[in-house]
Amino acid sequence: MIVALAGGVGGAKLAHGLAMYLPPEEVTVVVNTADDFNLYGLRICPDLDTVMYTLAGVANPETGWGIAGDTFAALEMISRYGRSTWFRIGDRDLATHVIRTSMLTQGMTLTAVTGDLCGALGVRSRVLPMSDEFVSTVLDTNDGELEFQEYFVRRRHEPEVRGVSFRGIEVARPTDAVVSALHEAELVVFCPSNPIVSIGPILSVPGMRETLEACAAPKVAVSPIVGGRALRGPADRMLDSLGHGSSALGVARLYEGLVQGFVMDAEDAAYEPDVRVLGMRVLVADTVMRDDVDRRELARRTVELGRSLVESGIGAE
Repeated sequence: MIVALAGGVGGAKLAHGLAMYLPPEEVTVVVNTADDFNLYGLRICPDLDTVMYTLAGVANPETGWGIAGDTFAALEMISRYGRSTWFRIGDRDLATHVIRTSMLTQGMTLTAVTGDLCGALGVRSRVLPMSDEFVSTVLDTNDGELEFQEYFVRRRHEPEVRGVSFRGIEVARPTDAVVSALHEAELVVFCPSNPIVSIGPILSVPGMRETLEACAAPKVAVSPIVGGRALRGPADRMLDSLGHGSSALGVARLYEGLVQGFVMDAEDAAYEPDVRVLGMRVLVADTVMRDDVDRRELARRTVELGRSLVESGIGAE
């Protein structure tokens, strides 16, 4: 079984590639939930939904998030009632949040709810929230303290990020399902997601890093930075403002000591010797996933890197 750690559109794309390259039942995706928030009394889980919709084949291909062909009649009515509509929720997407909130209110865990929703959409891979406890990302910016969605969507990630914290993380725990998946994994893939606010929260769940370190499987990370820039979102500016440097090398340093393999774009090949010094085997490849063919090919090459690590005596036998 392959376990992928993911968040955002880049993570969802590679998770989809893995589910195309391998039997989808052999892929488990552990998803960031620190960007979850409540709106109109509903629990919104952006990263979980992006992964779920992508694996179900219903994601909006133009944005990478939301549902293809969705309409916005409900949002228009909410606006008529004088409520803010800065976070755009389509009508079909709204149904997901209504059902999720109802099930959570009935006492179901987020893990169970996610499994139910994925099953209804025909998703054959397993999608797991990083924790069943509520965690929220809070950013210290030059405009003050901002909740993640306020910064990311409403402010269009324009403020400079000076610090990141995860509210509620101290009481969060990896679920039994996540722990079991990692113990059974043959390979763990860190998807090309923002290492600070997508992968970072997953690794910050108390006990998660220790579980990963105890896991026998090799770990391979895929850089979300190409030529010093993020393909989507603010990862490049965050890496710079927080002192890590917006480069494949900056990402690799964040994962030093935890991963044994690193995939970077051909545009960043000059960093290969420096990343090798960190103790990682490097694969230089085309990491830009323009279509399903690209997703599957990047997944194939990432899995093959993981298998080469096993053949070298690193990780699971």
